[in-house]
Amino acid sequence: MPLLGRLSVEELGHLLEAMQHSLKVDSHYALFNWLRNDVQRLLPHEIVIAAWGDFSIGLVCHDVVSSLQGMRTRSFSNEALRPFTCSLFKRWIEHGSKPFINETLGDSAFQRLDDDDTVHTFTKMHVRLVHGIKDQRGRHDCLYVLLSDDAPDDRDKKLASLRFLLPYIDASFRQIAHLPGQYYKQPLERENGGRNPLGAEVATASMPAGELSVRELEIMEWVRQGKTNPEIGMILDISAFTVKNHMQRIFKKLDVLNRTQAVAKIDTYRHAAATQK
Repeated sequence: MPLLGRLSVEELGHLLEAMQHSLKVDSHYALFNWLRNDVQRLLPHEIVIAAWGDFSIGLVCHDVVSSLQGMRTRSFSNEALRPFTCSLFKRWIEHGSKPFINETLGDSAFQRLDDDDTVHTFTKMHVRLVHGIKDQRGRHDCLYVLLSDDAPDDRDKKLASLRFLLPYIDASFRQIAHLPGQYYKQPLERENGGRNPLGAEVATASMPAGELSVRELEIMEWVRQGKTNPEIGMILDISAFTVKNHMQRIFKKLDVLNRTQAVAKIDTYRHAAATQK
C-alpha cells in the first residue's frame, strides 16, 4: 500500500508540515529544530547522521544532529565515523539502494571511535533507519542514518516515510553551510602535513594519486565535472590562481600533461584501490 494510504489524517498533516517547513531551514539551529519537531513525529530518532562524498575511496564528510550530550558534528572527526557510514553505505547498495533497517553492525564499524561513552551510545541504538541518494552526475553520494533505541511500531510505514521524506531531508542539509574546518579537514590530514588521510590504506595500490592531498583530490573531483579554475575557486572559496597552483602540483605528482590525463590516472588509481579492498 502506498504511504499516503497508510497514514492517518493527523499523520498526513504532520507530513505536509514537514515538507513545508523544510523550505525554511537556513541554519544549523533551524535544521536541528526541524528534525526534532517535524521529522521526529514521523520518524522517531535520537541521532541523525548525514554522510556525503566518495564512498568508494572513503573520502566522506559527516554531519551529526542530536539533542544527546556529546553527539554533535564537532564531536567527531570524519575519520572516526568513516568505518560506520561506509559499512552502512555498502549495505544500502546491497539492498538495491532502497531504505532499510539495520539492527546489527560488527565491532569494526566502531573501531575509530575512541570514547567508550560514544561507542556505548551508538551500540545501544538498536534501530538504524538507512537511506541514501546515489549521485549519477558526480561522486558525491549521500547517506542518511536515523538512530533510535526504540523499535518502530510499523517498520514498513517507517521505511515508506523515510523514502518519501528523504528528498526534503537531503535538501535541508544542503541548504546550510559547512561548519568551519568540516569539509574534508580531518585531524589525520593535519597530523600528516596535508597528505591524503587514506594514504596508508591505499599505498598498496602503488599509484601516484595516493600522494595527493585531500584538497587536491577535492579539486580533481570538480575537474572531473568539467569545472574551470575560476569556477572551482568560487566553489571552494579560494582564488583561481590558487587552483592553478594546485593543478600544477597535481600534474607533477601524477606525471601528466593535462586535465584529461589527470582524470584518467585518478580513475586507474580508484580501480586499483577498489580491487585491493
